[in-house]
Amino acid sequence: MKERIQKILSDSSELHSILLGDYTLQRSIQQIVKICVEAFRNGNKLLLCGNGGSASDAQHIAAELSGRFYKDRPPLHAEALNVNTSYITAVANDFGYDHTFARMIEAYGKKKDILLAISTSGNSNNIIEVLKKARSLDIFTIGFSGNNISKMQSLCDIIINVPSNNTARIQEIHILCGHIICQLIEEEMFPNV
Repeated sequence: MKERIQKILSDSSELHSILLGDYTLQRSIQQIVKICVEAFRNGNKLLLCGNGGSASDAQHIAAELSGRFYKDRPPLHAEALNVNTSYITAVANDFGYDHTFARMIEAYGKKKDILLAISTSGNSNNIIEVLKKARSLDIFTIGFSGNNISKMQSLCDIIINVPSNNTARIQEIHILCGHIICQLIEEEMFPNV
């Protein structure tokens, strides 16, 4: 078992090392921070969504921004679309699961808001549908995905593709990127707090 633990740690460490030299990913994070800061300053919001572990990541990132990360400061309007189980089960029953997030963004989203959609495969049907709906509403689209070329690619204004096919490693990097984004947004928005 010790060897398996070391292998998992080694694989994770190796991926982190790759990302240290991935300037495309780092530029994408910088762009995301800049766009989010501008949106928040203009009174817009960040909406997030995902399935399974990615739903948890969406909720986690939203909580860091709407609550606090490192600083005691005013809240930012960030909300995960996947937290209302009554809504999700009703829409899934009445319209099909593929439309759960698309209908919600149609209700909550407005022009110049931002959507951060998370899918390790990049091919989840409800994520594809919410990205399509967001684009039709002039909502800026950000994607977090894995290594593969996916359906999300053409629907995102910015996409972070983690260079791995291992779901657990991809999710580890998604939350790392989310934490970096939260910290930098907080520092940019509230430099004197």
